[in-house]
Amino acid sequence: MNIRSGAGPALPPAARAAIAHVAERSAGPALAPDLRITLNFHPDRPSGGLPLLRALARDGAYHSQFVTGTSNGGLTAHPGGDRWRWEHRIFGGAYDTAPAAARPVYGALDFRRQVVGAAPRFGSSYFRLTAAALHRATFCYPDSAAEPADFGTAAALALTALAEADERDALDDYVEAQVHGGVDLARDVEVLVLDASYRGTPVEADARDLPCPLAWHPGYRLSVAELRRHGDYRGAEYTALGARIARDGHLDPWIIGEAARSGRHAAQDLKKVWHLLARHGAPEGAGTACLPRAGAVAGPDPATEPATP
Repeated sequence: MNIRSGAGPALPPAARAAIAHVAERSAGPALAPDLRITLNFHPDRPSGGLPLLRALARDGAYHSQFVTGTSNGGLTAHPGGDRWRWEHRIFGGAYDTAPAAARPVYGALDFRRQVVGAAPRFGSSYFRLTAAALHRATFCYPDSAAEPADFGTAAALALTALAEADERDALDDYVEAQVHGGVDLARDVEVLVLDASYRGTPVEADARDLPCPLAWHPGYRLSVAELRRHGDYRGAEYTALGARIARDGHLDPWIIGEAARSGRHAAQDLKKVWHLLARHGAPEGAGTACLPRAGAVAGPDPATEPATP
């Protein structure tokens, strides 16, 4: 496998060793060149005392949880923690002595071309990476937290067939991607796609300071009446919490973000409320609609989006 294909950074030895280790265990056809990796996240959460998008504008890069100490999943990115152990296993120890900043960034392969990104479990919005990022990524199914036995690279990947044949919950059936060599927002991001609930908010203002185009998807929205139908999904206590924080009879990502910023609710509890919204309040076509390679996803924003070729 040529791990220097396409434009991108020169990979450090740890990254090259990690990709080579996964390549030895990968099989299947090469990825279609028009597929993309997406990095789903919550754009209104804090990072290092700053709103996340403002911190990203300052740094110019998207960091792993080993650097940020934050996560949209579990918080185990430290020596001896679960994330450290999973990476040791998957990458053959390549990163064991590497600095935190050298470790991979996590996303998912958007083989379903979803308007909400490949792994909405981790957030309503996402960065879509360039084609070049595929060639320095590794993949697994299921999520690395499940200690998977199936792996892939851009040159050899059979994981999408496994995901399509599986009967996992819709929030869990993504093909995880690990992007090695860093994610520079100016170099590696094709577009930032925000949930429609962030229009006219400080999140939109901060997004316009990033060195990448901005687009929108139709947005997550769930009525309290519909929310209460799904008490068995994550637990009745989380449907009750969702109903308490709802405004005007509904939930959306901005409302959950305001609840998070209030400090009155446990982050893990709000994560479960987000799962309820993500699973049962997705916009129409979230699992089927195609995302244009360049241009608006929904709600065109001519001031910041590139023209469609």
